Amino acid sequence: MPVTMIETGKSVMIVRITGSDDIRQHLSELGFVAGEMITVISNARGNLILQVKDARIAVDETMARRIMVG
Repeated sequence: MPVTMIETGKSVMIVRITGSDDIRQHLSELGFVAGEMITVISNARGNLILQVKDARIAVDETMARRIMVG
């Protein structure tokens, strides 16, 4: 399921990243890779602030829908 469906405060593991090669590369450079744990810090109408490693990163709904978690 996409990370947009996860409740605020929950931590989940990234299962895969979908989308074009450019999108997958961009998210990978930000630290969003399969096997990484992320925490949903804030969810405002699909726009998310996610904690990955020691960084908090804001992603819009379109990009967030590409991050599949389990």
